[in-house]
Amino acid sequence: MRFVLLPILLPALLPVLLWTVPAPAQWQMQQSHTTASLRGIAAVPAATWAATIAWASGTGGTVLRTTDGGDHWTTCAIPPGAATLDFRGIQAWDAKTAIVMSSGPGDQSRLYKTTDGCRSWKLLFTNPDKAGFWDTVNAADQKNILILGDPVNGQFVIRKSDDSGQTWSMQPAAPSRADEGAFAASNSSLLMNWIHGPALFGTGSPQGARVFVQQDASASPAPLWTSLDLPMFASGKGAGIFSLGHRGPRRLVAVGGDYTQPNATIGTAAYSSNGGKAWLASTTPPTGYRSSVAYDEAAKAFIAVGPNGTDISFDDGKTFRPLKPGKEDAPGSDRDWNALSLPFVVGPKGRIGKLEPAALSSK
Repeated sequence: MRFVLLPILLPALLPVLLWTVPAPAQWQMQQSHTTASLRGIAAVPAATWAATIAWASGTGGTVLRTTDGGDHWTTCAIPPGAATLDFRGIQAWDAKTAIVMSSGPGDQSRLYKTTDGCRSWKLLFTNPDKAGFWDTVNAADQKNILILGDPVNGQFVIRKSDDSGQTWSMQPAAPSRADEGAFAASNSSLLMNWIHGPALFGTGSPQGARVFVQQDASASPAPLWTSLDLPMFASGKGAGIFSLGHRGPRRLVAVGGDYTQPNATIGTAAYSSNGGKAWLASTTPPTGYRSSVAYDEAAKAFIAVGPNGTDISFDDGKTFRPLKPGKEDAPGSDRDWNALSLPFVVGPKGRIGKLEPAALSSK
């Protein structure tokens, strides 16, 4: 009898069954065992759901590491003399090797390296500019590293190492405007994620936002860095481009806005399909200021995070929509995010989350 009735009953019961099954949680909250404000995050390998190794960094000389996909986070040894530093940027290559960058005025901007799983650290470089402030560190590989700093004497500070941080050279000038700067909110205002493509960085100022694109050095006498105004972005001392993400060398997305107005949606995103030579405003921007953006290869989507939530774009930044929380999400779990290295996200007060693939399974 039950076998006869089952095909008849299932269509009627299906809406009820679907309603009662909890939607997948988008961020699984993890235990960081710290209250530090976290702005550095690096998954290994980056942007893959197979990432089991990740490093995070933040205030008070904090560096964290997981080797089991985030089930357990351990606190690393504090680098020498770094107990009061704010580690805004981190890059990692495996469970033992990582570099971490602090942001601060003058010699409070430093770069350390570990090769033994963060049991010990070596000071690689200290900011020699008393008036300087480092914003972000990015690496194409372990040898080729760039550091971007706020302007000194009217020029953005760009330092490069091609020997794993042993020596550093000043890169050609990138002239700045009055009150213009880069942002150290998520260690992603500088993009150097492919060896043979150009490096780019985003800025903000009362005069508006700009993207600087590295040019071919052989094209002399043309400058090595050229800038492009992005009038679609919010302008002001606290506004501009906070993060750059890429899908290959040509598909780029820039996010930001005004961090003093976290719920404002105007001027929060733009996209480029030609490697940063031209940009268009997102027709449907993220639902607030966004401090970090990254591309997820599995979902074929860009994901952007900020203080009031998460947005996703399946069309290379043209349109964004909120990544709605599932029924399993803890109250307030999709808030207060600073930085992204998929599948991990970090924020203030030691917040760490891990994105669930099921949350992205449907457009």
